[in-house]
Amino acid sequence: MIRWGISAYNHNAALTVVDGDEILFASESERYSGIKNDANLPDELIQAALEFGEPEDINWYENNKLKNLRRLYAGQKLKRLPLHPYLKKRKINFHTHHTTHAAAGFYTSPYPNATVLVIDAIGEFTTTSIWDGVPEHGLHKMWSQRYPTSLGLFYSAITHRCHLKPNEEEYILMGMAAYGDPHRYYKPMRELLDTNLHKGCNDFLPHVKDYYDFAASAQKIYEEEFEKLVIKAKLMLPHNENLVIMGGCALNCVANNLALKHYDNIWIMPAPGDSGSSLGAVLASTQEHINWRGPYLGHNIEGEYPVQEALGELLQGNMVGVANGRAEFGPRALGNRSLFADPRGEDIKDKVNAIKRRQEFRPFAPVIMEEYAGTCFNMPVSDSPYMQYVIQCTKKDLYPAILHADGTSRVQTVNKEQHPGLYKLLKTFYIKTGCPMLLNTSLNIKGRPMVNTKEDGTIFEELYNVKVV
Repeated sequence: MIRWGISAYNHNAALTVVDGDEILFASESERYSGIKNDANLPDELIQAALEFGEPEDINWYENNKLKNLRRLYAGQKLKRLPLHPYLKKRKINFHTHHTTHAAAGFYTSPYPNATVLVIDAIGEFTTTSIWDGVPEHGLHKMWSQRYPTSLGLFYSAITHRCHLKPNEEEYILMGMAAYGDPHRYYKPMRELLDTNLHKGCNDFLPHVKDYYDFAASAQKIYEEEFEKLVIKAKLMLPHNENLVIMGGCALNCVANNLALKHYDNIWIMPAPGDSGSSLGAVLASTQEHINWRGPYLGHNIEGEYPVQEALGELLQGNMVGVANGRAEFGPRALGNRSLFADPRGEDIKDKVNAIKRRQEFRPFAPVIMEEYAGTCFNMPVSDSPYMQYVIQCTKKDLYPAILHADGTSRVQTVNKEQHPGLYKLLKTFYIKTGCPMLLNTSLNIKGRPMVNTKEDGTIFEELYNVKVV
């Protein structure tokens, strides 16, 4: 049976197609419309999904009636769900927001039993929840926190206060935190946790312009509250050594390391935010584990992975874009829509930032062969295939381009089973240079989504003379 899951009309819409226990397709709307974090469902995405067959079952990632009740409670206007014409005459199954987050995490995890922690800004009323996932009974909610108390809203409000886009640029705030003093505004900022931050906090210390210290204080508070929630989850379900973390806040890869102090095994689905809840909507309906083969689920650019073409550019000291295979589902470029560079150059970081039009303080991630990760980083886990942890580099002098201000990197590990083409590129580059890693960043320009088709990548060749293979 072909099932669709949809998350849309809030931010970063997505559609997933499932048949039985196989994910046939999953993609964000932005990849088809070209609009960053597009909340709508473009015709092109609907048509791409229909290539896998007509759906017999359609599932929605949240309950709009409950959401309107919360809007009433918050003094906001009610909103009708503006469905795409294809969906208007079809039966749709509605699930609650945190249920679909939890389902996306638990039913893609490798664990038959798990504690699931969901943290985001807000769904209908729930802002944080803890679940018990067991094979016999599925997911059972053990505890939840309700609006207006919200750790996610707090982080988004500080993001907005720092003149960044909430629900989009929280990752920039996380990067800024390494440059600031976390104690400078800690005390007054902590008091914000007890207030309703749905409309932001732009009147908070309005004279302050030092956003690095704001970011550092917010990150410190988030980490403290996040660890409290992890401990709470452990105390509620002490028998469980498996933790699943979901919701948009699961993208805070600096804080994620703290969970490793309390759990032996952790799973974070590569699209833990609302886009991943399109898959979660299906799984909330089936309540069965899916066959998770990896995040390469979007538009397919056919052809063998361009190892030799990419290697040729890299050995000449050039950056190279790779647009090949199925696009990644989620916000991270994991090799199929990536911009690669040699991480050893002193000036390469500035060159890549200039091309991508990013702030100079923004860090880049390394992608490294799994077997060499432990020689270059203090790995707290055996592997990190989805860039979900920030890890100290042990060879800072050798690889300056992938280091943040605090000496850390958001590491992606690769083995030959996970991604044979990317692994071959890394291995061949290592044989030629002795360097087991590459700088890896998304193949996009600031404010625009990652490229989807081969044609989307031509802007890099036309404007910046960066070859895309």
